Amino acid sequence: MTADNAAITAAIAAPLTWLGTPAHARWLEQHTDDLIAFASGSAVEAGFGYLDGDGEVGGSGEAEEAQLWITCRMIHSYSLGVLLGRPGCAVLVDHGLEALRETFADTANGGWFAKVTPQGPTADVKEAYAHAFVLLATSSATLAGRPGAAELLAQAQEVHLTRFWNEAEGMAVESWDAAFTTCEDYRGVNANMHTVEAYLAVADATGEGAWRERALRILERVMGYAEEYSWRIPEHFSTAWEPLLDYNTDERAHPFRPFGATVGHWFEWARLALHARAAVLAHGGAEGEVAYLLDSAVALFEAGVREGWAVDGADGFVYTVDFSGEPVVRDRMHWVVTEALAAAAALWRATGEASYSTWYETWWDYAQLTMLDGSGSWVHQLDADNEPADSVWPGKPDIYHSIQASLIPRLPLYPALASALKAGLLDR
Repeated sequence: MTADNAAITAAIAAPLTWLGTPAHARWLEQHTDDLIAFASGSAVEAGFGYLDGDGEVGGSGEAEEAQLWITCRMIHSYSLGVLLGRPGCAVLVDHGLEALRETFADTANGGWFAKVTPQGPTADVKEAYAHAFVLLATSSATLAGRPGAAELLAQAQEVHLTRFWNEAEGMAVESWDAAFTTCEDYRGVNANMHTVEAYLAVADATGEGAWRERALRILERVMGYAEEYSWRIPEHFSTAWEPLLDYNTDERAHPFRPFGATVGHWFEWARLALHARAAVLAHGGAEGEVAYLLDSAVALFEAGVREGWAVDGADGFVYTVDFSGEPVVRDRMHWVVTEALAAAAALWRATGEASYSTWYETWWDYAQLTMLDGSGSWVHQLDADNEPADSVWPGKPDIYHSIQASLIPRLPLYPALASALKAGLLDR
């Protein structure tokens, strides 16, 4: 038998996996392009609007209103499109950057307003969650070479360091009033999770390793909370970082602050832990320094499968569980599936274990059958019977989660997405 024939025979005998194959990469690439096309009409005068189920602006009921978190997630998404060489994306990135400069920026107090119309702000709170996406958006746009992005990134870095990052605690505070005089009497790990994502991206885009160190401090603390609570991450905290386990018990399906533990975030934290671990190793760190990140990622993934997937007689991930692991909100959110897919791909890349590829394929099958609607986008919410619902997420606000799920399986764990695309690491 020749060497070539032996390799063919071995490949045929090996377990089937989609990850790493050119054919599946082509399918993912088409999905990326479908998402870019679906959201191409999302620009409004003030930034980017909230899309309805047909991809038309107005899904939130306010056609003229733009929200900071959506606008920044769309800038990030279309910056990825620029880095992928997709025509038309640069114009949309530039539109979003102009909105950050002209309509969202608070020129008197610094930072960016949460909601605006062309006439001015409609919500002037300054949120860590949305400001993390300002960092992510401007770092991605800078890598995409868009005019003015680097200046906005520098501004966003300054705002984060002076207003949101708490050096003593190693965490970000939640929100401020418009003048940055009153800080909200609440701390949350959702905002800190996206702060980790943003800080890792900024570290890679700028070469400033201090941002990576800050992300690692957040990760270490949150992984400690996760282990203490059997990998059901508490979401809500007092200003002293004491868990508030009964928070929002009367509003259990809140889109940003739901009661209990949020299954999708376990997958998201797992993936971010793997990105951070890969970054440390790439910069000469020892495996022993970051072994806890891999161990935590595995434990979070296993908890998400065990307590989130098909636990009530139907496929799909429940939205939340209580701290005994019992389902609370049983509706299925699209973003949970996208983060589970991304975490499975990341763990497969980190470990090579076939079980992660198997889960990855299972969840794409589920998405194809229930959430991909033929328009190039995802239904954002299903009920417990996997029928479309809109009690938590009416419409299809943006494409951030889904476009990342189409790219993460094709990229290394380090560097962050935009930096990896800029470096030409897609499908290598």
